Amino acid sequence: MYQPVLLKDRPRNARIVLAGVIPTLVGAVAGVLIGSSLTGYWVVAVVAGLGGVIAGFEHEDGWGGADRGVLGGFLYGVGLLVAHAIAGTHAKVSLGSFPPLFAVVTAIIGMFLGALGGRIGRIGRAPAGAPAGDPASQDGDEDDAPEQPTAVAEQPTAAEPRGAAEPAALAEPAMLSEPEA
Repeated sequence: MYQPVLLKDRPRNARIVLAGVIPTLVGAVAGVLIGSSLTGYWVVAVVAGLGGVIAGFEHEDGWGGADRGVLGGFLYGVGLLVAHAIAGTHAKVSLGSFPPLFAVVTAIIGMFLGALGGRIGRIGRAPAGAPAGDPASQDGDEDDAPEQPTAVAEQPTAAEPRGAAEPAALAEPAMLSEPEA
């Protein structure tokens, strides 16, 4: 199965471009299209949504994907609003009565899409037969799983006096010489 490089393992410049610049630019394209082509705007919006899910794959789980989705969705919304304001066209899709709130709405939508991608990615990375929530399946490497104890020391029962279950080597040592009188 395809194993994407996690965002945290990428160089800083790549993280900035992938998590910051690209969502802002896609939002700017949508902001220009929102005033000129309704179909073009919706195509870009669907592509951005798919990108949000795919970006979630670059995280260990749904929580990391959700964090990235909030940021990406917010930057998408801000890019859209700024580009739309610069273009100066009338929006063919409602931005609400208070347009800055649109960036918050896109951040919430991005959070859910990123979380979905992160969860799907985690399930895809789980080894066969291991549940997705199993700590051994977090990175897909079973060698890192903690070892389980193989034997448990016998505990004395209520009927046995303490020390009866202990091996002779662990019992208190006998006196080697008689005490002098």
